[in-house]
Amino acid sequence: MPPTPPLQLYAITPPGLEDLTARELTSLGITTGETEPGGVAFHGTIRQLYVANLHLRTASRVLLRVAEFPALSFAELEKRARQVEWERYVAPGTAVRFRVTCRKSRLYHSDAVAERLAGAVSYRVSGVRVAAGTADDDDATDEAQLFVVRMFRDQCLISADTSGAHLHQRGYRLAVAKAPLRETLAAGMLLASGWRETAPLLDPLCGSGTIAIEGALLARRIAPGHARHFACERWPGASARSWQDVRDQAATAVLPTAPAPILGSDRDAGAVKAAEANAARAGVAGDIEFRQLPVSAVEPPAGPGWLVTNPPYGHRLGDVGPLRDLYARLGDLARLRCPGWTFALLGADRRLEAQLRLQLTDRFRTTNGGIPVRVVTAVVPGE
Repeated sequence: MPPTPPLQLYAITPPGLEDLTARELTSLGITTGETEPGGVAFHGTIRQLYVANLHLRTASRVLLRVAEFPALSFAELEKRARQVEWERYVAPGTAVRFRVTCRKSRLYHSDAVAERLAGAVSYRVSGVRVAAGTADDDDATDEAQLFVVRMFRDQCLISADTSGAHLHQRGYRLAVAKAPLRETLAAGMLLASGWRETAPLLDPLCGSGTIAIEGALLARRIAPGHARHFACERWPGASARSWQDVRDQAATAVLPTAPAPILGSDRDAGAVKAAEANAARAGVAGDIEFRQLPVSAVEPPAGPGWLVTNPPYGHRLGDVGPLRDLYARLGDLARLRCPGWTFALLGADRRLEAQLRLQLTDRFRTTNGGIPVRVVTAVVPGE
């Protein structure tokens, strides 16, 4: 028999995190192709598809290319869509949804394209229904199979979502503080900062604990998706044995404890309580010390280490003016108590960052809650 051709896959990423995701894929032994704004193309086996979903810390979801064909009319779209093997990804009696974008094509009405494709699925798979809600709802929690469809220059590209819920939804963050940070972005901050898991990690403005928890998962080599399931596990013909083998192999790599101290603190008691609850659900409560403290009272562990944090930056929790003192105190903590440490921060306002009095370097730009932000780092001068 001829060898099975590799799957054509695509990891969707938050903007600015593409290179980090490509590095993650390479570390997993997966060959990457073109990196472009919003994602990374790669090829792999079905097992590598499973591995990518289970292990990627910075990607939002993983797509599998299903079909690509020209469609200059709805009649041609319907005819060719009926030839797609939808039954590989949709079981009888289940639900589907479509996210369609149309650009520079004769077929420019996305809802009409989605309607024709839904008819094609029903033609091949019995009892299929179209899920209620908007086709663009990326955080839908139902088990409807999502297909991402791109109409560009009269060419129809159909991809099946293999992940289900966004990959940032690890399953541990049920309790949140104000202005929560997505898990993928927290992991991206740690990776971009160059944090070594054998060095201490400190977040003096920890909120609901996302940075510290992602650090503990990384330090203990716990796969970020270990506590959740994925859309491709529900596909007809999916191998439960193969999935279990991938999960078992990931479990054997887990370290019993984090090799260095991980500390999180916040002046808000509710935030600390939320962080502790989230860490317990993530299985890393014993690896992190959370304390209720103002920034000025934080005592870092013996270093050098990494101070990685996501302070408020005006757009979220108040005006810029009242935050100047917070940034000044954060800078004092770094310069006076963390000499030789690496400092990393998610920021949106250079006026506030100037209060740190540190030599900052931009690492990547992205968005957080729709606000343009960037990750900056600095090496704190030694004594």
